[in-house]
This record gives sequence, C-alpha cells and structure tokens, in this order.
Amino acid sequence: MAIARLARLGRQAKRPHGLCIKMSAVAILGLCFIFVWSMFSSPANSVTSQRESFDDISEPVAANTKVTNSWIQSQEKRPQKHNQEEDKKAKLESDLEKKDEKKVNGSVSVSVHKHESKKKNEKDAKKVKHNVKSPNEETNEKTEIDDLENENDEELEEGLVVDGKEEEFNSEGEVIVDTEGNDNLIQQENEESVEKVEGESGGSTSTGKKRKIKGPVFYPKSHYSWKLCSTRSKQNYIPCIDIESGTAKFLSHRHRERSCPRSPPICLVPLPHAGYGPPVPWPDSKSKILYKNVAHPKLAAYIKKHNWLVEDGEHLTFPQNQSEFKGGVLHYLESIEEMVPDIEWGKNIRVVLDMGCGDESFVASLLDKEVLTLSLGLKDDLVDLAQVSLERGFPTVVSPFGSRRLPFPSGVFDAIHCGGCSISWHSNGGKLLLEMNRILRPGGYFILSTKHDSIEEEEAMTALTASICWNILAHKTDEVSEVGVKIYQKPESNDIYELRRKKNPPLCKENENPDAAWYVPMKNCLHTIPSSIEQHGAEWPEEWPKRLETYPDWLNDKEKLIADTNHWKAITDKSYLTGMGIDWSNIRNVMDMKAIYGGFAAALTQQKVWVMNVVPVHAPDTLPVIYDRGLVGVYHDWCESFGTYPRSYDLLHADHLFSRLKNRCKQPVSIVVEMDRLLRPGGWAILRDKVEILDPLEGILRSMHWEIRMTYAQNKEGILCAQKTSWRP
Repeated sequence: MAIARLARLGRQAKRPHGLCIKMSAVAILGLCFIFVWSMFSSPANSVTSQRESFDDISEPVAANTKVTNSWIQSQEKRPQKHNQEEDKKAKLESDLEKKDEKKVNGSVSVSVHKHESKKKNEKDAKKVKHNVKSPNEETNEKTEIDDLENENDEELEEGLVVDGKEEEFNSEGEVIVDTEGNDNLIQQENEESVEKVEGESGGSTSTGKKRKIKGPVFYPKSHYSWKLCSTRSKQNYIPCIDIESGTAKFLSHRHRERSCPRSPPICLVPLPHAGYGPPVPWPDSKSKILYKNVAHPKLAAYIKKHNWLVEDGEHLTFPQNQSEFKGGVLHYLESIEEMVPDIEWGKNIRVVLDMGCGDESFVASLLDKEVLTLSLGLKDDLVDLAQVSLERGFPTVVSPFGSRRLPFPSGVFDAIHCGGCSISWHSNGGKLLLEMNRILRPGGYFILSTKHDSIEEEEAMTALTASICWNILAHKTDEVSEVGVKIYQKPESNDIYELRRKKNPPLCKENENPDAAWYVPMKNCLHTIPSSIEQHGAEWPEEWPKRLETYPDWLNDKEKLIADTNHWKAITDKSYLTGMGIDWSNIRNVMDMKAIYGGFAAALTQQKVWVMNVVPVHAPDTLPVIYDRGLVGVYHDWCESFGTYPRSYDLLHADHLFSRLKNRCKQPVSIVVEMDRLLRPGGWAILRDKVEILDPLEGILRSMHWEIRMTYAQNKEGILCAQKTSWRP
C-alpha cells in the first residue's frame, strides 16, 4: 500500500511539469512559425517596389494641332498600397553591374574603356519598319529599330580610367558622390535605391545584403526647386574646366586639364547680366553676331588688336575682306592647294580639325567649299574665342590639351590645321605631336603656318617629324600673305617605320587601344597603321558627298547602318521637320546626345545645320563610322559636364539616352541640368524614350519653366518635344 501511494504521489508531482514542457514547446514552435512567415512573406512595406509599367497612361488621342497636352492619364488611379497579388507581380532587378577595379596613380578606378560591345545573347536581326508617321497624323504606327536598340545601343559593363580624379568607390565599384552643399535640389522623395532583397525563388534563408535595385532613372514623386549657380565664371560657367575653388589670388580661372566637380552642379546657369538676345540666324551669323551674347572682359581688348572682328553698335562684325592672313583667306587656301594638288577642299578633304580658335575666316571659307571644320578651343586663354565661334554657327568643342588624349578616335581627320596656334609641338618628348599623329588619318595632312619661325623651333620640329616619318610635301613662304606654310603627310603603311635607325619613339604595344580616349594619358609611342581591311583607317574614304552614303568596307554589319540611315531619314522627313512646330530657319547648332551611326545627322544634311554627334563612353564605339561618313563627333560621359560654353546649341536630340544610362549616374537629374546649360533660350529638345522615363522628365522640365510643346506616346514608348524659355528665378 505504501509503495502504491508513493507511485501515485510521483505521478501527480510529474503531471504539472510535463504540461509546462508541452506549453513551452508549443510557444517555441509558434515563434519559429512567425519568424519563418515573416522571412518569406512580402508585405508592401518591406521592399520599395518600383513601377514597371504605365498601364494607367492611356494611348494618345489623334490631334490636328502641333501642340498637344502632356501625358494623358486615365481616370482610374492606381492605388498607392499594393495588395499581395500586386506585390507578387512586382519585379525587382537586383543584379549589380560588376565592374573590374584597377588602381591608377594610387587611386581606385574601374576598368579601361575599350568601346567593345559585350553581347550576352545573339539575337536575330529584325526587319525595320519604314512607314513612319507624324505624331499629328491620325494613324499611330510605331517605328523602331529593335536590333539597333538591343545590340548597338547595349550598355557596356565597363567603367572609365580615372586619371588623378578624386573619386571614391564603394564595395560594388559605384562612384560615391559627395552631395554636401547641393541645397539647390530640394525635397527629393523616394530616392532610396538600396533595399534588402529576398533570396531567389523564395529560398529558406535571406541574404540580408543591400543591393542596388534597377528602376526608373527619375522618381515620379520627386519635387525640385532651382537656384542660379553662384560661380566665378557666372554666365559662362563650364563645370569641368572652370576652377571653382580657391581664392581670388589665382591669375587664371581655367583648368589645364579636365577636372570635374566631385558632385555634379545642380543649379541653373544665369543669363548674361547685360541681357541676352536671340542669336542672329544663319547664314547672317557668319558676318555678324550680338556682342552682348559673347561679352567677356578681355574680349574688348582683343578686338582692338585684331582687324578681323569689329565692334559695330550692338553687333560684332567680321568683314569678309579682313583676315589675319594677309591677302585674304581665300588666297591662303588656294596657295595650299597649289602646293599640294592632292588637297582638294570639299572632295578629297572633308573633315578638318583646326587647332585653337583664332581667325575663324579659315573655318567660314572652308564651309563654302563643303569642308566640315571642327575648331578646338584649347582654353589656355581668357578671351573665349570658342564662344564667338559657336555664336557664329561653327562646329566647335572646348578641351584642354595637356597630358591626356583628345576625345576623338584614331585616324579620323583628313587634315589638321594649326595656323599660328603657338603650340610647342616638340616639348615634353613630342607628346602633343604624337597625339596629332594618332587622330590623323593615314595619308592625312598636317598644315602648319606661322609668320615668325625661330631657328631652334624649326630644327626641333624637323627632327621630331622625321622621327615619326612624316613627309614634308611643301615648305613655302607666300609672298603675298608673308606666311610660312609647311605641309606634312602621315605615312600610309608601316614599312617606313622599320627603316628608322633609331626606334624613338617606339611602336606602341599591340594591346594598346588607339581609340581609347576618355581620361587616357597621351603615349610616347607610335601606333601602327591599319593594314587589314577589317580595320578602320586602312583605306581613304570616298570623295564627298559620296562618302556620306558609301558604307566603309571594314564595317561588319552594313545592314544596321543602312537601317539606321533609313530609319532617321523617315522620322526626320515625316515628323521632325514638319510635325514638331520647330522653325528650322532658326536652328544652326545641333547635338545628337546619343548618336549611333550618324543617321540623324545624315538626315539633316540638306538643312542648313551642323550636328555634333556624341557617342557615350559606355556605348559601342561607332564614332569612327561617323567620321568615315564625313561627319564630326566626340566621346563623352553624360555623368559629367560637356566641354562647351552655356547656350551653345539650338537643338538637342536624345534617343533613349536615359533608359540606356540605367544606374550609371549617381544623380541623373544633373544630365537635365546640363541640357539646360547647353541649350540657348528659345532652343528645342527632342527626347525619345520610354514613357516611364519621359513622364517624370516632363515634370522636371516644367520645374525649370520649359514649355512642353508636344508629347506623344504609344506602347510604352514616347516622344517629348520641349522648348527652353528665357525665364530664370
């Protein structure tokens, strides 16, 4: 009995203890279930969902007027909070663009830009539709070149060589921009681009890593408030060239090398204080411009010393019978042709680089001969003659010329002219002349003219040109102009390099890319001359104007170039010239911000305009094709400021520029600010892109008080035509 009683008491004692264990186990299992559920569920507030479609934007209605309203929104508004079904459909692109990092001059930079397209999947070429309709027509037919967009416009997963630039990179290779002091951009909402992203296909664990989400370039909910730039250069501010730090003790306010601010300027460049008037239309601008549009403190003193420009009331005039070339510029050009008969201006010679902006009568006279001359403003003076050249309507780009390569590919200029440009070509081991040798076409001409040649400089130049095997075709002092002219010719083959006794300068290494030109230092070596038909520069192009429509033999896929040409000709003829409301008689300086093969520029050759074809550094390298067609252009990174003065262009054209940038630029809105800086008051911008980009972009332009002249959208693609006003806060 005692034993049975003790057993019963033991069971009663154990009963509460077992219940506690069971309740504790249930509680732990419940907590684990809640934890696992929270890990795999997708509440609306856990991930920032980016808008993938614009289904709430209705198709445009047919309009008979040239000016339409902005994007037509449907009456049904999308709810702000997504339910679980919408969250499941939301797609988040979380793959990072991997960039190889290298160290350059002790600072971290990404891989060298090689302009080589990296195609992940080869796609069959699609047929191009040519039935382009004006946005004003009732038919809404979409015309796009899918293969060009998917392949030739494909972004490269490459960065840039940064030479001495103070930039920081995070662990993912992204540039960290210092935004301190940029209080001009106010109240940016919804800008977080890093969020915790779940593991793929709902895995059992979460990575917990912060990754960059690829989404719209602009955030629709952002609001912008603008201020004027308070810089030393004021209305002539060039961010990557003008020094904006230091004290007033500096004698010069210009950089000797391109050096951009760590954080892009988010401010609007003011207009000239004395007032700004509409530019004199072409061709009258060849002979006169408004003085107030180019007024500069040192320009008045320059005018008094030179007779080729005269102040006449409110205008700055350029007498045709006055030139720095005694006897006239026409006599100067004719004497060059007499010295070298193969130089046929406008036929054999089409694309010329003029070093330094001086007497622009040389450029003006060559234009009459169908020669497209690109003037290079060297920015080593404070007179700002490059701005005068742009105001007259001449192709001009501003770039320092010190230790880095110019933003041009190799072997593209038919001739290079240096008329009294006072450049010491033999200094620093002859690097400057070697750069001329790089960009000069094989068999091309280097024309050097000066009034006073010192014996020392002449001997040094003779030794240098002999070392790089340039042949002196002519050396003559004209009796009328009293100018000594030397004409050199670059070799057409590599055979002559092997005959040199002294291999100095040496030949460049085979892996040295002669076309790499963005932040690439000049080399003390000679690039070999292309000998294979697959290389550009191996053959001289056809005479102008046949070369515009003669596609080079070295181009692998000529069908794409033909399609690009037909595509832009159809769009330009049926839409841009007639359906935008643009007065093309007031358009002279045009920029194609994302050129491919120069099809847009070729479509405008019958108009009285010139086009600066810009090939972005992250895009496939098609700039040599553009030069072979007899057009001009430069490389550029649109995350930085362009090398020119404010108010340089009458029209900007950007075809899918922003959608190709993705997350390349830290502050994409700075590109819109740069567009405002480049464009003249009253100038136009034609933007073609995805509607999800154009929709917030329209709001940004309106915040700058631009006038939206036309919008057109279909199948998530659209066109936005806007005009810059003269309003400033």
